[in-house]
Amino acid sequence: MTQMRLKHADHGNTHCLTEVNKSRLEAAMNLRSFPAGAALFWEGDRAEQLFYVMQGRIKLTKSTDEGKELVLYMYQAGDLLGHADLTAHSRHSFSAETLENSIIGVIDISSVETLITQHGDFALQFMTWMGAEHRITQTKLRDLMLYGKTGALSSTLIRLANTCGEVQDNGWITISRTMTHSDLASLIGATRESVNRMLRDWKRQDILDMNHGHLVIKELSRLQQICHCEQCPMDICRL
Repeated sequence: MTQMRLKHADHGNTHCLTEVNKSRLEAAMNLRSFPAGAALFWEGDRAEQLFYVMQGRIKLTKSTDEGKELVLYMYQAGDLLGHADLTAHSRHSFSAETLENSIIGVIDISSVETLITQHGDFALQFMTWMGAEHRITQTKLRDLMLYGKTGALSSTLIRLANTCGEVQDNGWITISRTMTHSDLASLIGATRESVNRMLRDWKRQDILDMNHGHLVIKELSRLQQICHCEQCPMDICRL
């Protein structure tokens, strides 16, 4: 079957910046290469830089007192990440680690402050980026706290479809990124066994299927019903 990538899956979270302001931000970057499994920063480190993914993938995680890791975000090329607190010397609340060999543009917060001071349009667009990141966090917490593990998993699958989904000519959506049950479990704070059980149930209900190790969403509307989808913009409904 023919496939096409979802239109909203190819741009990063800096789409709110004009090309001029993207160029200004890129001019302030120092490019660095990181191998897979390298840390960009650890929870508790001083938040003095932002990070722009030129190539590769990054996961943002939060650790519990018991040592359990919850994956909050998964960033890819075109995404900007980091704790952008311009009013105080703050520390990172999360840890960031590369999932594959990556090229990252490292930007000092002081350079961002200079751009904000010099260019009013950059300041407004940067605030838009900050607001979108906060909204993504809020929607993920909503799904997890209000609708339990089933709601969180269905929401995560929808976000995967928006981030790396390929639509087939029959309307089914293939998740191009290989995700293990453990990967999915870490995204919703559940056990691998519970994720396996939920996926198995949805496969029996003909909501999902597997094709050569890739998840296939056959009934997107059923997943939306499970998580009480509020039809957020595609730029918000993403990993």
